[in-house]
Amino acid sequence: MSEIALFFSAFLAATILPFSSEVAFLVALENGMDASSALFFASSGNILAISLNYWFGYWLYDKTKTKLNSSKVGKKSLAYGTKYGYFALAFSWLPVFGDPLTLVAGLVRLNFVWFVVIAGLMRFIRYYLLTIVI
Repeated sequence: MSEIALFFSAFLAATILPFSSEVAFLVALENGMDASSALFFASSGNILAISLNYWFGYWLYDKTKTKLNSSKVGKKSLAYGTKYGYFALAFSWLPVFGDPLTLVAGLVRLNFVWFVVIAGLMRFIRYYLLTIVI
C-alpha cells in the first residue's frame, strides 16, 4: 500500500499543485521501503504526471496558437521555446520552476520521446541522489 501512496504523491507533486514528493520519498525509505521499489514508484508517478503536463500543453497550443502567432512576443516565445526547449528540460527537476517547463515543452511541441528521455531521466536522477544521501 505504501508503494501506491508514494506513486500518487510523486504524481501529484509533478502537477502544478504545491506538493513535495521528496518528503514522501524519504519517509518511504525511512520506513523500510526498498530503495529500488521507491525509485520505481516515485519515478513512475512523476514521469506519468509530467507526461500529462506535456499533453496538456500540447492541447493548449491548439487553443492559443492564433493569439501566440499574431503577437510579436508570442512568436518570439515560441521560437525561444523551440530553440532552447531541450536544454531547459535539464532544469525540469527543480521545484516550482520545473513543472511549468514540462507544460511549455508540450506547448512548443518538443518531440515527446526526447521530452520523456530528458525530463524523465532528470526526475529519476533526483530520486536516485536522495537514496545516496540517506
